[in-house]
Amino acid sequence: MFLSICAFSIMDLIVKWSENYPVGQVLFFRGFCGMIPIFFLIPKERYLNFYKTNRPLLHFKRCFAGLIAIIAIFIALRKLPLATVVSISFAAPIFTTIMSIFFLNEKVGLYRWLAVLVGFIGILIISEPGFNSLNFYYIYPVIFCLGLSYVAIAIRQLSLTEPVWLIGLYFSFSIMIVSFFTLPHGWVLPNLKDLFLLSFLGILGGLANLWLTQSYKFSEVSLVTPLKYLALVFAIFFGYIFWDEIPTTKTLIGSTMVIISSIIIFKREIYHKKQVSIVRHE
Repeated sequence: MFLSICAFSIMDLIVKWSENYPVGQVLFFRGFCGMIPIFFLIPKERYLNFYKTNRPLLHFKRCFAGLIAIIAIFIALRKLPLATVVSISFAAPIFTTIMSIFFLNEKVGLYRWLAVLVGFIGILIISEPGFNSLNFYYIYPVIFCLGLSYVAIAIRQLSLTEPVWLIGLYFSFSIMIVSFFTLPHGWVLPNLKDLFLLSFLGILGGLANLWLTQSYKFSEVSLVTPLKYLALVFAIFFGYIFWDEIPTTKTLIGSTMVIISSIIIFKREIYHKKQVSIVRHE
């Protein structure tokens, strides 16, 4: 889990740094290079038919929601302070709780509804909704949460029959394919250093998802999940070091409420013996 959080944090850092490159071009490196570590996990008996699946429609829905989420988070990272984006992204379990009612027919009790309310208030405090132009960009991390929430539900269903590497492979491949549609808008030829960093971004994205999935597979969920909140510490640190970003009091208060909300939801899921932790597939 710790390696996964570090990888995602560094990936976020590179995405924010890459603002001189079109989003579509950065998506290409995320998709293409993200497939590299996944190919090492394909079993020998699946080398010739590694792409086969009995659930193509659900894969499509998962990839579509994931693409919306990753595009939204890439834009948000470029336009908003790093700590702000990470803080709002912690709200994904809140939206998953709501979506699970409609897609999984789950019953949500009083405690989780109260947690959802607390989380939404936290988001409002962070984003300070109003009518100035800057506030428009706060919608992107919320879109990310919505997309990621459906991704979590789709992966719950896919994981019953599909291997983890196949789910990740289809997503990375779909990112690469979609990125090609942005070619007419102009890509920038990177120098050697930037080429390395952009490629590293993609590899980190692929590895981070694999490490996160493995941590939930081999460790107690209740032990590894709280570590994901280290991402906010990293975001505050990197934001200050590289962009002189200092989180506002409202951001800290709002993020605390969002974290408390997601912890309550997580604890209630453990109480009901269900696993709600969101695997951040980017």
